[in-house]
Amino acid sequence: MLFEDTYRTIEKPAEGLFRDRGSKFLGFAYPVQSELELKPIIAKLKSEHPKANHHCSALRLGIDRSVFRINDDGEPSGTAGRPILNILLSRDLTNIAVVVVRYFGGTLLGVPGLINAYKTATEEALNHAVVIEKTVNDFYTVHFDYLQMNDIMRIIKEDNLQIISQNFDNECSIQLSIRKTQVNQVLGKVNKLSGLNVKYDYSL
Repeated sequence: MLFEDTYRTIEKPAEGLFRDRGSKFLGFAYPVQSELELKPIIAKLKSEHPKANHHCSALRLGIDRSVFRINDDGEPSGTAGRPILNILLSRDLTNIAVVVVRYFGGTLLGVPGLINAYKTATEEALNHAVVIEKTVNDFYTVHFDYLQMNDIMRIIKEDNLQIISQNFDNECSIQLSIRKTQVNQVLGKVNKLSGLNVKYDYSL
């Protein structure tokens, strides 16, 4: 299988609303990079909606879309977190978290009704979101002599690389974001220059 170096996520947070028999379901979608971001999001929503009965969620992470978390938050098992996640799967979105806040309206919806409500609230939030395609990038820091500045800048320009940070002194360093499929080509050019120190930082 060829490595995919693009993925679909949302540009910024979005909200949606679904009502059923007096119950109100507020959907909140967020772009995220880490599982650690979910807890503060839920804490914030709980402080903004203290009278809500449930704060159910699903999270999907990773370029291979393999990491996920679901939470029914007191709803019957499988009626909240799983339907939210299923929408993220069907829309092929990753690096995303969705929280659905429920205000109980006094009428029990039953298992099919709950599944439909959490699914629809998620869809409503995503319908208001801007879906974007992002590339998987590796980040490298290159240390070089000031006299090699022009050679490094030429490579950056040729391959349209993004500069994340830079420090130009006698000993210079520059952090670059390189699209995964470009890494071998770019490093091949950089390694032809003598006296450089190239360090891999991380992927995103």
